[in-house]
Amino acid sequence: MILWWTYQQLRASSPQARLAVIAKLAESESADSLEPLLFALKDKEPEVRCATVAALGKIQDKRVMEPLLQRLRDPSAPVRTAAAEVLGKRGDASAVTALTALLRDVDTVVRTTASRSLEKLGWKPGDDSQRVQQIVASGNLLQLIPLGAKAIGPLLELMRSGPPDKQFAAVKALGQISDPRVPPAMLEVLKKNDPALRTAALGILEHLADPSTYEGVERLIKDGNATVRGAAIEASVRCGGKRAVPSLIRALKDPSWEVRHITVKALGSLEDAAAVDGLCGMLDDSDRDVRESTIASLGKIGDRHAIPFLIPMLLDPENVLRAAAAAALRRISRQWEKDESITQVLPQIKAALDHNDYWVKHSAVKLFEQLGIDPNSIGTESGSFPDSPETAPTEHPAFSILADLLFDLDRDLRLAAAEALGRLREKNAQPILAAAIHDEDDFVQAAAQAALAALN
Repeated sequence: MILWWTYQQLRASSPQARLAVIAKLAESESADSLEPLLFALKDKEPEVRCATVAALGKIQDKRVMEPLLQRLRDPSAPVRTAAAEVLGKRGDASAVTALTALLRDVDTVVRTTASRSLEKLGWKPGDDSQRVQQIVASGNLLQLIPLGAKAIGPLLELMRSGPPDKQFAAVKALGQISDPRVPPAMLEVLKKNDPALRTAALGILEHLADPSTYEGVERLIKDGNATVRGAAIEASVRCGGKRAVPSLIRALKDPSWEVRHITVKALGSLEDAAAVDGLCGMLDDSDRDVRESTIASLGKIGDRHAIPFLIPMLLDPENVLRAAAAAALRRISRQWEKDESITQVLPQIKAALDHNDYWVKHSAVKLFEQLGIDPNSIGTESGSFPDSPETAPTEHPAFSILADLLFDLDRDLRLAAAEALGRLREKNAQPILAAAIHDEDDFVQAAAQAALAALN
C-alpha cells in the first residue's frame, strides 16, 4: 500500500509535490527507494529528474549505474551535469567512456563537470585530441598553448560561439600560438560587439604586425569605444607603418584626450614629415600631456618646418613644456636660433614681454637674449638676426635652474635659490628676486631682499 501511494504521489500534477516525494526517498537511502526513483527519472520536468539523479547517487546499488549513464544523454544540460557529478563521486570506472564523450558537450558546465569527474576516476587523456578536449572542458585554456596548431580548432570554436568569458580566454590563448589561422581569426573578432574582445584582438594584431591585417585594423580607428580606438591606433602603426599616417592625422581631432595622446605619440614614432602640419595644430590642445607629447613627436620627426611653431612653446608658463620645446628644437637643429623662419614669431615673442605671467615674461626676455635680438628693433632692419650669436649677453649656467627653483613648491628650495642668486650677483635676477620678496615664507622674503641688496 505504501509503495502504491508513493507512485501515486510521483504522478501528482504539481512538480513541487513530486519533488517532496523524491526528497523523502533520498533521505531513506534504502534499496526500496530504487524502483520509485527509477520511475521518477522519466519525469517530464528537468528539475525533478535532477533531484532524482542526486537521490540515486546516495544509493549503493550497482543497478543505478545504467540509469545514471543514460541520463548523461538527457536533453536537459542541468540533468546531464547532475549525472556527471554523481558518477564521478561513485568512483566506478565503467563511467569513464560515457563521461569522456561529455567533454565535447555543447554546454560549458556539463563539459567542466565531466572533466572533474574524470579526474576523480583517475582518467588520463589517451592522445592530444583527448588532451585538448579535457583542457577545453576544464576551462584553463592557457594550457592549450603548448599543443600549438592542434589547439587552434577548439579555440576557434570557443572564440566564435562560447560564453563571453571563454571567448575572451580563447582570444588570449590564440594570440600566443604561432599559426597562419590566427591573424584572420583576430580580424573576425574585430567585428564582435564586446569592446573588450575587440581591444584584446587589436593587441594581438599589434604584436603580430601583419601588413595584410592593416585595413581591418584601420577601420577601428573610428570605433565608438575610445579604448578600442586607442588600441587600433597603436596596432595600425605596427601593421601599416607610414600607410597609417593619413588616418592618424584625422584621429588628432578625436574627442578623447587619451586617444589624441596616443595618436601624437604614434605619429612621432613613424617620423613622417607629412604629419608635421597636423601635429603643429596640436600645440594648443586643451590637454597638457597631449601638448607635451606633440612637442616630443615634432622633435623626433626633425622637420625644420616645425621650428616657428615650437618657439612659442618656449614661452609656456609650464616649465615642463618649455623644457620639452627646448629639447625638440635642439633635436631638429643645433642652430635653430639662426633659422630664418623665426622672424615669423618675433612679434609674438615681443608681445610676451607684457604678459601677466612672470614666467612668460621671463622666458621671452631670455629668448631674445638667446637669439641676440633687441626687442625694440622688431620691425626694423636691425631686428634681423645678428651675424655673430656670440655677442648675445651671457649668464651663469646655473641661473635658469635657480630661477625656476625660486618659485618651487618646496620652501627650502626657494630659500636656497634666493641665497644662491645673491651670491651669483647676476643682474638678470633682479625681476625674479623682486617677485620673491612677496613670498609667503618670511625667511624666503628676507633672503630675496638680501640678494637684491647684494646686486646693487
